[in-house]
Amino acid sequence: MSKLPQVPYRALPIDPAESSSRADALFDELDARRSLRDFSDRPVPRELIERAILTASTAPSGAHMQPWTFVAVSSADMKRKIRVAAEAEEKESYGGRMSDEWIEALAPLDTTWEKPFLETVPWIVVLFAQRYGLEADGSKRKHYYVQESCGIAAGMFITALHHMGLATLTHTPSPMRFLTGLLGRPQNEAPYILFPIGYPAEDATVPDLERKPLEDVSVWFDP
Repeated sequence: MSKLPQVPYRALPIDPAESSSRADALFDELDARRSLRDFSDRPVPRELIERAILTASTAPSGAHMQPWTFVAVSSADMKRKIRVAAEAEEKESYGGRMSDEWIEALAPLDTTWEKPFLETVPWIVVLFAQRYGLEADGSKRKHYYVQESCGIAAGMFITALHHMGLATLTHTPSPMRFLTGLLGRPQNEAPYILFPIGYPAEDATVPDLERKPLEDVSVWFDP
């Protein structure tokens, strides 16, 4: 197999002081990010969702297979169907599927099986992981590091949304198989994360969380 054509990597030369300034600015911006459940119904232009998906799709992936599909939903009817199905699964989970330990861990966040935000938000985007590819003739094409690739793309999607001033939540109703049928996705795709997307409600509040300090999330072998 021939190699891909090569092009120069044109990273801009940046002074270390500017690099440090950029690092601080990005940290401050992302440290303000929170998962949100109180959304406004204010419209979000489709162009912003398109840009967020394009940004997420710059993520690295195993053998450059880009094993993801972002399904964007603004239809009120479909959002209603997703809410009904998601709440049915969540009610089962909160009613017995989840362990007492899990329920206790979630208690400070005050979450329940009810998900009204799924109809409030102007957009729902579901990220599907392509377990394998499909060639034009219907044959399968192996994908590599699918979970890792989709995880990176999801993080970049969240970052892009936050940078635009939008809010989201990583919602994973368990199980999520209902999304495959509702959204008409092929069997080689599995729902990975559901993102409700919108602007924060004017009276929105979020938990006053503390993140782990650097020394608790890193190990250094640095002479």
